[in-house]
Amino acid sequence: MQARSTAAADRVVQAVKTDPRAGKYLTFELGPEEFGIQVLKVREIMGVQDLTAAPQTPPCVKGVINLRGRAIPVVDLRLKFGLNEIPYTQRTCIIVVQVTGDAGPTLMGIVVDGVSEVLNVAGGDVEDTPDYGPGAATPYILGMAKVKGKVRILLEIDQVLSSRDLQGIGRIIH
Repeated sequence: MQARSTAAADRVVQAVKTDPRAGKYLTFELGPEEFGIQVLKVREIMGVQDLTAAPQTPPCVKGVINLRGRAIPVVDLRLKFGLNEIPYTQRTCIIVVQVTGDAGPTLMGIVVDGVSEVLNVAGGDVEDTPDYGPGAATPYILGMAKVKGKVRILLEIDQVLSSRDLQGIGRIIH
C-alpha cells in the first residue's frame, strides 16, 4: 500500500517539475463555468459579509471588509470578467487570496458564486490557453485543466487582480 502512495507522490512531484501549472487548485463557480486558483494563494474562504463601499473605484470593486483589523478590498469576479451581476445566495462566498504586485504581497477578496473542491492537477491534464484571436489577450489564464471529465479554467490570480483597472485600490486601504 505504501509503495503505491509513494509512486503516486513521485508522479505528482515529477508533474510539478515538468509543468509549473501542476499542483493543487481550489475550484469555484462563476455561472456555468468552473475556475481554479492555486491553493498556495488562498488564505481564507468565508461567506459574504457586509462590505463598506469605496468611492471612485471600478464597478467590480464591491468595497472592503474588515478581516481581523485589516481592510481587505473585495472584487466581484463576475463583474471583473464581464458577466451579469446576480443577487448573492447562500453559496456565494469570498475567497481571500494573497496576490503579489508592485507594492508586494497584498490580501484581496474575490466574490464567487460558490466553491467546488480542491483538485490535484497533473501537468498532463493542463492544456495551453486557446488563441482567441487578435484583441483577446488572456494573460490571466494559466491554462485549461481537464479533470474528472470537466474543463476548468486555471487562473493566474496575480494577473487577474493586478490589471490597470484595479491599480489604486491599495491607496484606499492604506
